[in-house]
Amino acid sequence: QVQLVESGGGLVQAGGSLRLSCAASGRTFSMRGMGWFRQAPGKEREFVAAISHGGSNTLNADSVKGRFTISRDNAKNTMYLQMNSLKPEDTAVYYCAARSSLYTSASSSLNDYSYWGQGTQVTVSS
Repeated sequence: QVQLVESGGGLVQAGGSLRLSCAASGRTFSMRGMGWFRQAPGKEREFVAAISHGGSNTLNADSVKGRFTISRDNAKNTMYLQMNSLKPEDTAVYYCAARSSLYTSASSSLNDYSYWGQGTQVTVSS
């Protein structure tokens, strides 16, 4: 089992930055690909960024390329999302997720993830 807890969300002005963290429990964090997803009111949950179990491979949604950076520290069982140049359209609840299988790569497919955090709200004002 993997339990995930996000933190670091908040209210920020357009152009500002936030750093989200995802703390994981359990012994398999370093063996699992991880991802960040977000869901805005009235919209479906969408892919933001993903990272392989070892951290060498990453994927980013086109909408966040050049602005968001995903990383992980397996020694601390923690994943991060550094968000720069934030826009009002980035406003959403952000979720971290762990892939179902072990020794997995980065994936943008929501169906590849079985473990989810409770989410953290990010609000970007214009």
